[in-house]
Amino acid sequence: MTTTTPVPCLYVGRVMHHRLRPFRQRFTYRMWTLFVPLDAWDDLARGLRLLSVEGRNLLSLEARDHGPRDGRPLEPWVRAQLRERGIDPGDGRIFMLAMPRVLGYVFNPLTVYYAYDRDERLTALLYEVKNTFGGQHVYAFAVEPDATRLAHGCDKEFYVSPFIGMDARYAFNLELPGERLSIVINERVSEGPQLVASLTARRRSLTDRQLARLLLAIGPLGFKVIAGIHLEALKLWWRGARFHAPSAQPKAVVAGNTAEGGDQR
Repeated sequence: MTTTTPVPCLYVGRVMHHRLRPFRQRFTYRMWTLFVPLDAWDDLARGLRLLSVEGRNLLSLEARDHGPRDGRPLEPWVRAQLRERGIDPGDGRIFMLAMPRVLGYVFNPLTVYYAYDRDERLTALLYEVKNTFGGQHVYAFAVEPDATRLAHGCDKEFYVSPFIGMDARYAFNLELPGERLSIVINERVSEGPQLVASLTARRRSLTDRQLARLLLAIGPLGFKVIAGIHLEALKLWWRGARFHAPSAQPKAVVAGNTAEGGDQR
């Protein structure tokens, strides 16, 4: 069964991107992220001095950075997105995996929403993808109650990297959030595997002491992520990677439920 008790926490680990064609390019960086329940949004920072919700602080969470991007509560939006696509979000809690603002700035290339039922079984996943051009897109998947691993796939519907075309397909492989967290995304094009991206992390308690350690060890997350994206893009351009301009506006949301793993051959 897809059961593990979700608890508010931090996940600390590494992000890896490995481009496979037309030439290989790989990079990794340390990062950390929050894993928090949306039904307790206003109380997430209670007892914390370094983190605020909907307010200024060294670290902060703001609803306007996610979902409808207008500050409305996120939980009803997630449930509506899933139900509109025929996916049962369950009647339990919904957790969000996302980076907070640091010094008022954040860029989350990927935010993941985990929807549970009352028995704490995962029922659905919502992936919120952002690009550096201000766009946002959602991929939604149902989760089988007897699944032993989380694997699903869909066609690419959203322009992300200017160096990868739209004619591609994604395969997602995940571990349920527990002591460990793992998200692996394989992107394939007609010629074969194109890109492997992963997040592997371990759970840490959500405390001021942990937050302070991470700030000192890793620094401002959002600035680090956006700088890394542009640096790697510059390297690709310098090496002669083909530029793919967006040909059309993508659909607002795409829902998929294909069970398939990530082929890394």
